[in-house]
Amino acid sequence: MLALELAQKFRKTRSQQRFISFISMSSTIGIGLGCFVLIVLLSVMNGFEKELTGRILSVVPHGEIYSKSESGIENLEAQLYRFSQDSRLASVTPYTGLTGMLQSNGELKAISVTGIPVEQVADKYAERVSTQDWLRFSRQSNSLIVGKGIFSSMGLQVGDKVQVLIPQTTHDLTFKAPRSITLEIAGVLSVGGELDNQLGLMHLETASNAIGISSKAQGLQFTLKDPFSAYDTMRDIGYSYPQAVYMSDWTRTQGHLYSDIQLVRAVVYIALSLVIAVACFNIVSSLVMAVREKQASIAILKTMGASDSLIRNAFVLQGVINGFIGITVGVTLALLVAPNLSDIVRVIESGLGVEILSGDIYFIDFLPSSLHWQDVVVTIVVAMFLSVGATLYPAQKAVNISPTSALH
Repeated sequence: MLALELAQKFRKTRSQQRFISFISMSSTIGIGLGCFVLIVLLSVMNGFEKELTGRILSVVPHGEIYSKSESGIENLEAQLYRFSQDSRLASVTPYTGLTGMLQSNGELKAISVTGIPVEQVADKYAERVSTQDWLRFSRQSNSLIVGKGIFSSMGLQVGDKVQVLIPQTTHDLTFKAPRSITLEIAGVLSVGGELDNQLGLMHLETASNAIGISSKAQGLQFTLKDPFSAYDTMRDIGYSYPQAVYMSDWTRTQGHLYSDIQLVRAVVYIALSLVIAVACFNIVSSLVMAVREKQASIAILKTMGASDSLIRNAFVLQGVINGFIGITVGVTLALLVAPNLSDIVRVIESGLGVEILSGDIYFIDFLPSSLHWQDVVVTIVVAMFLSVGATLYPAQKAVNISPTSALH
């Protein structure tokens, strides 16, 4: 292809073209660096989203309804059967929730305890509670599993006797002493982040008896096949429920994490797309200078019968080659680094003695990464589009050169 041969000829460096070559090289490096960083950071955002779904949403219910009355959920078995026929739901679990203060050795700490049917949810907590702790928990109806943060901060040990103080409400708003129940620490729940400083698990029947629920459960927890449909699904269930209930979903309690991830993803994509665009402006600069440098050569080609499309394609291909090289190098490095980013960061942490993500603050203590091929494809398409677009103006200037004025 003659246009490609001309493009390669024009790219060859001479002593007077070193500055042009430097600008051309900087554009190639900028495009490659932009593609590399964009793919890696998008992989990190994908990793956070994956961990959010796999860790927090595996423990936190996707949605829940709970009775407005103190008696709890009416006709529990019938409602469980009805929801088992709903194709949107993966599982439905009765529960009783209570919020109070955990007291041990003179210390108090706020805790949100969920009463659960132990045998029914064993698989759900299999990765968050050790097998030994779960067996101990399932054998004793007065046992309690607490979050890792609570366990550590209060200096608890398995087998310790603790008290949970539950506030009691009155219709006339008069003060009433909290109800106290004594439980035995059976194990530790590890979810990550602030949840480890808040959550506790106990037996459903014990929890229901503690707050005077006359039915078997205070509410129902739902696990959806599509967690991201929780907002619409829970409103559909709540509005059509035959009993007066409150409804909630994970987007109200943990949705800020997902919103933050999406916000950072959008900011990263816009910012690094602009970095690639700025690098492409260097293609414009280098090609404009190359056109001015090659005016005589272009004029000679035109006098020999070269068409405008041939001249235009030669300079377009010259810029596209720079973009293609940068994209290839950047994407290749990203494909090598992104899948192994977690291991690379661990090596850096151990070498420098620093901790990038603290498990006490965040819901994970490592930098996750999940490479999605659609991100790679979109990055390549955007970078190539910007690279081609940057060549159009210089290529048109080359076409507009008049042989008579250039050879004068």
